[in-house]
Amino acid sequence: MNAQPPLHIRHATHPDQVPGFDTAALRSHYLVDNLFTPGTITAVLTHHDRIVLAGARPANGPLTLGTWPELRSEYFLERREAGIVNVGGPGTVTADGTKYELPTGACLYAGRGAREVVFEGSDAAFYLFSAAAHTEFPTTLVNPGEGNRLELGDQQTANRRTIDQYIHADGVRSCQIVLGVTTLHAGSTWNTMPAHTHDRRTECYLYFGLPETERIVHLLGEPDETRHLLVADRQVIISPSWSIHSGAGTSSYSFVWAMAGENQAFGDMDGVDVRELR
Repeated sequence: MNAQPPLHIRHATHPDQVPGFDTAALRSHYLVDNLFTPGTITAVLTHHDRIVLAGARPANGPLTLGTWPELRSEYFLERREAGIVNVGGPGTVTADGTKYELPTGACLYAGRGAREVVFEGSDAAFYLFSAAAHTEFPTTLVNPGEGNRLELGDQQTANRRTIDQYIHADGVRSCQIVLGVTTLHAGSTWNTMPAHTHDRRTECYLYFGLPETERIVHLLGEPDETRHLLVADRQVIISPSWSIHSGAGTSSYSFVWAMAGENQAFGDMDGVDVRELR
């Protein structure tokens, strides 16, 4: 098995801490900026809902997903499940001997109990979102456009976007993960505006498809105490249940949104009127 870097740990935070964070502290708690290192699997565990975020770049040959001592598991998916999205060139994921072809934007759900997961593809970049699981569902592939598709927003408000729901209650089944991909239409910049929170689950955003010279201005924090972070391509925001998660880009972009927590209802959110934001 290939060597893996240590598991990075992010401790949970309280909203009262946010006003005292400078930019460096905000980035160290909520931004993951180095998941996709060629030739290895890099992972971060956040204590918000015990989510593990990982990036696999099999640039030099196959990469086998191992586990980490902090998880106290024989193999990574012994008590976990994962949603895997390819945000790079075409590649494959093999789960317990079955090989799945993942073009750019495809999603593979890997259920609890899958002992061996292998990533391949010299130009592929696999993003893995994992949560604890108490039941098993079958490993399932969803290709781009095959999920439930929603069209939201309006060009006049610069937030016209296409949402592809992949792992959800009426699609690919999971224990607690809800996952999909949102793509902003040309000329639109805002995602998830009006903003919302959902106190029953943590959400993470992986931004991708963003030119190297461009950035996302991501808003976070409680609605009346917001902060912002500048986010580049293939970087992740960890959004606690009490935080809004919205942003605007200097270019069009896509993002993988993934949640884990107490329920899987996509519409379970507490909306925030734009006029209430501070």
